[in-house]
Amino acid sequence: MQNVEILVEALPFIKEFHGTTMVIKIGGHAMVSDEVLEETVKDIILLHYIGIKPVVVHGGGPEISEKMEKLGLKPRFVEGLRVTDKETMEVVEMVLDGKINSKIVSMFIKNGGKAVGLSGKDGLLIVAEKKMMKLKKGFEEVMIDLGFVGETKFVNPTILRILLDSGFIPVVSPVSADLNGNIYNLNADSVAGDIASALKAKKLIMLTDVPGILKDVNDKNSLISRIKLSELKEMHEKGLLKGGMLPKFEAIAKALEGGVERVHIIDGSKRHAILLELFTKEGIGTMVEP
Repeated sequence: MQNVEILVEALPFIKEFHGTTMVIKIGGHAMVSDEVLEETVKDIILLHYIGIKPVVVHGGGPEISEKMEKLGLKPRFVEGLRVTDKETMEVVEMVLDGKINSKIVSMFIKNGGKAVGLSGKDGLLIVAEKKMMKLKKGFEEVMIDLGFVGETKFVNPTILRILLDSGFIPVVSPVSADLNGNIYNLNADSVAGDIASALKAKKLIMLTDVPGILKDVNDKNSLISRIKLSELKEMHEKGLLKGGMLPKFEAIAKALEGGVERVHIIDGSKRHAILLELFTKEGIGTMVEP
């Protein structure tokens, strides 16, 4: 009976989400453990079979840093973004496109899902441009060159729509290029937000290594379960969002202002995190509303 009651509780959500598109960004703990990653893949396949059209965007920061250190390269970050010189860019492509994207696609195939691996370069899915970072030093703004770090200039979602309409699950790596063929490392959170906006997705779901948005970054019990974008912007202005949460904030704002209905930030290490967030009344993370 308990199993039946769980299904009954989920039914209204299944009806609401059937036929909609959701963009799921896999990062944090879900990327560190193959066991957790495979469980996440299984949950996404379940979404697919109940009529949701999932698009997966993945990061790979810890594996990039690990590979760099093995090669004698020191990872550097500014406001949560990786400084990317030519040598670092080669590692980024090797890890994201060559290793992680392939591994995730293989897991989908192993568990009965039809997945197609893509990078932002493929089919001009994402046209990138060089990103310059603005930093405040005292009362002045200073421009910081991050190297081969890019940002989205334009998203062409045609290839994604073709794949989704044909029953495939796209798995997207955040490596892209400009129209001159220069390759850039893009932040995976930002790419997920840009793709969600271009597809007018029902939801953008971010799997990360924190429970959600916290009132106090040092207290994991201070989770905010529901927040409006205007309130999140106030937190940003007060300097309460730090490190890796900054690019997430930008992605959330762009997604919601671009027509995405809701954004969810959840702990990717929890078993069945996506299903608990989507198909229970309480959820487990933070839901951000327009």
